Amino acid sequence: MNRNTLYAQLFVDSLIAAGLQHVCLAPGSRNTPLVLAFANRKDKISITSHLDERSMAFFALGLARAANTPVAIVCTSGSAAANFFPAIVEAHQSRIPLIVLTADRPPELRHSGANQTIDQVKMFGDYALWFVDTPLPEANPSPMLLRYVRTLAHRAFDTANGARKGVVHINMPFRPPLEPTDVEGDLQALPQEFITPRNTEFSRPIRSGDLFYLGQSWIEEIGAVRHGLIVIGPNADWDRDIIGAGFEDFADGMGFPIFVDGTSGFRLQNERMLGAYNAFLPLNLPLLQDIDFIIRIGDVPTSKTLNTYLDQLHPKFYWHIAPDGVWADDSYRVTRLLKLEELGEFMAYFAQDHIEWSWGEPFSDQRLKWAEKIKQLESATWNALDEAAKDREFEGGFVYDMLNLMPNESILTVGNSMPVRHVDLWAKPMFGVSIYANRGASGIDGNISTALGAGAAHKDDPLVLLIGDVTFYHDMNGLLAIQRCGVPIVIVLLNNNGGGIFRTLPVKDYEPSFTDYFITPHALDFSHVGPLYGLQHQRLTKRAEFREAFPQAIAAWREGKSTLLEIMTDSNVDVATRREILAEVQAKLTPPPALPTS
Repeated sequence: MNRNTLYAQLFVDSLIAAGLQHVCLAPGSRNTPLVLAFANRKDKISITSHLDERSMAFFALGLARAANTPVAIVCTSGSAAANFFPAIVEAHQSRIPLIVLTADRPPELRHSGANQTIDQVKMFGDYALWFVDTPLPEANPSPMLLRYVRTLAHRAFDTANGARKGVVHINMPFRPPLEPTDVEGDLQALPQEFITPRNTEFSRPIRSGDLFYLGQSWIEEIGAVRHGLIVIGPNADWDRDIIGAGFEDFADGMGFPIFVDGTSGFRLQNERMLGAYNAFLPLNLPLLQDIDFIIRIGDVPTSKTLNTYLDQLHPKFYWHIAPDGVWADDSYRVTRLLKLEELGEFMAYFAQDHIEWSWGEPFSDQRLKWAEKIKQLESATWNALDEAAKDREFEGGFVYDMLNLMPNESILTVGNSMPVRHVDLWAKPMFGVSIYANRGASGIDGNISTALGAGAAHKDDPLVLLIGDVTFYHDMNGLLAIQRCGVPIVIVLLNNNGGGIFRTLPVKDYEPSFTDYFITPHALDFSHVGPLYGLQHQRLTKRAEFREAFPQAIAAWREGKSTLLEIMTDSNVDVATRREILAEVQAKLTPPPALPTS
């Protein structure tokens, strides 16, 4: 035994005592004490091994998000730690708890030209909620130093998992020997009081105020409101108990429709919410113009159509519910940021006991009738979308079919760029599918690894990834986790040979630069990916083929087999067809002109 072994073991044991359940490890030399410490506790913690630090970090991000608990990631010194950065940015933006443990060279080797040595101090900047550069292990540590190590582990876990979840970075330098060899003069065993680290909570939620007082004052404040709207954006799945039945009762009692983002985690978990807004909002119907009150939960919505609509409204009250206190309002319309952890209780209080008392029955009747008209508009829009989309061959049609074929209790992970926008347009509110997407930084990096991490947290549920070709290419090395970590998956790959999303932007009119530097056609043959990573590969061009192949891929998943369904599409056709469909739908929804009076 030696100082490094005991130091690392005390720290790891304390993390486990604090509540850590999962750790992802990458091989290296300088991180040997930490890797062996976790390996010694493999009966108490879930461990996955990865060859690539970048993919590992996104895998951990998906696992932490889906399991709703902090996940630790461990790497050696040098550029290995730098490969964590994209996932750390996403974790910060999406408030996903990660505990980043980077091994480091001792201080005397920093800035010396030593091999595999870079400046790791605060290397992730403000993307980490908390950074600690730990002292070197000592031969005979004082009780105070041992208490420090134990406390550091608990604080790291609680900070990552606090009201504002996010990234904690602990940088841990070690001098050789890194293996658990005996060193004369080093402490050979921990004192008895440190053998079983105590389970201590270092942070507790702070109440935002007295519910009754807040309820009374806010009811008086918004007493003149006639029409209100609730918007649930991305990354709103921080607490399903908060946005639950109590919240729905509040919305129903207030007569406030709920527009829900396709990737929020609630579009595919609640049939009572509304999702057809991309089709009907451009009509600028008078029904939707007189909005006095907006409540938004989660981040800025994915939909440009919805954001444009919200920005042109001028409600008297615009509340952003953010229990972690993170501001998300790029249009600067929010009038009140609520940091209320007891949101569910408050909504129930607001809805059940005090609406009629404060506003009276006539107000309530008007709002409920108005809300019912919007629900009828939603239903009519979906009927028109279903009719317009069912027989057309275009990229969005495959997504439409996939959503209708998803089995209950399945996990859908969605890549950025066009896939998330397809889902936002074509995902009809339903119940039974959990959805995940990296909408914090909205990058195309690590999307495959994030999906596999999410699947690792729900191994009994079918895992489906909807992804574009450039995003897929960007993280193909993440596919190694399918076999290495035992996470089967069904991948629906939309291959339009380049960045199709750019065809929706004004730059599309500027050739030849547009094709050469934005669309960037790659001409890659993804059929080679299947044999390399152990996936069954099918290339499809027709929706009828996909409707047959997708259920078969789900059945293969249940046997532990992974499938890559590569769908060959044309982004020009998709953009044109989507516009045609929306025009047809909007024509059906537009009320006829009033007849002239004599």
